[in-house]
Amino acid sequence: MLSSEGFQAGACRRGNPVSIAGLRVWFAACLFALFLLPLNAHATDVPLTLDGGISATLNMPDATQPVPAVLLLHGFGSSKDEVGGMYARVATALAQKGIASLRIDFAGFGKSDGDTGSTTVDAQLDQAKAALAVLKGTKGVDPNRVGVLGFSLGGGIALLVASGQPMDVKSLVTWSSVGDFQADMLGALGQKAFDRAKEDGIVGLDLGFRTIALKQSFFDSLSAFKLDDAIATYPGPYLTITGSKDFSAQYADRFVGLVKNPTKEAMIIPEGDHIFGVLGADQTMADSVIMKTAEWFAATL
Repeated sequence: MLSSEGFQAGACRRGNPVSIAGLRVWFAACLFALFLLPLNAHATDVPLTLDGGISATLNMPDATQPVPAVLLLHGFGSSKDEVGGMYARVATALAQKGIASLRIDFAGFGKSDGDTGSTTVDAQLDQAKAALAVLKGTKGVDPNRVGVLGFSLGGGIALLVASGQPMDVKSLVTWSSVGDFQADMLGALGQKAFDRAKEDGIVGLDLGFRTIALKQSFFDSLSAFKLDDAIATYPGPYLTITGSKDFSAQYADRFVGLVKNPTKEAMIIPEGDHIFGVLGADQTMADSVIMKTAEWFAATL
């Protein structure tokens, strides 16, 4: 695998990394690992290292009987606590309703081993499936009552997990989810990044606070999965939450329409952005997303 040191040297050989400073707000939002907030972490958070060096946090509520649980999948460039600590906060909200959770750093991100150059949709899907198996096998978790939550690019991964393992996922929630891997990442990264990767086999991206490398294999993987087909085969309850000003709003009603289960809902937040205003002083919007998500899983798991 390409190390971060190897990437920096390679980037120098290829010229400056492609700048994405002017990309849509939704993509920039997913890159705020440095803004993660430790507050609201539940007292029973337990750090874990899964196979492959995947860093994870297990949150178990106090209970005497097996409890339902949720797997949390972060967005591109982010990490397991998510922007504004939203995943740490939703883990606490779930625990308060007697629901366990497991949140992971995908390989190359957060505290997980690996390099961003190995990132593909397929690889993240495999990591999510492995984490789901760990969660279902965790002592104190009811394996028949497990859900998945995915944010942005992680929403697309969550849709693939739920459709590919329908008997393992009882309920599904996505926040600001991609609806078309190829189109949405093209809109985020720009044609220049796609062209550079095709020409050199790798492209360096300047995310503002760090640089990452994406190999051509990442771009190739974007066209391998059709999320419309995935959501149409998922049989369980589904909630999608998106801001009205975010690109993901265009997919909300279509995805809900494709779901066969009658327990389904699109929550479109007026004036909402990709990250639900979580980095602002007013947390009303973000809190409403967290509360709705916890209530949804409490009702459907």
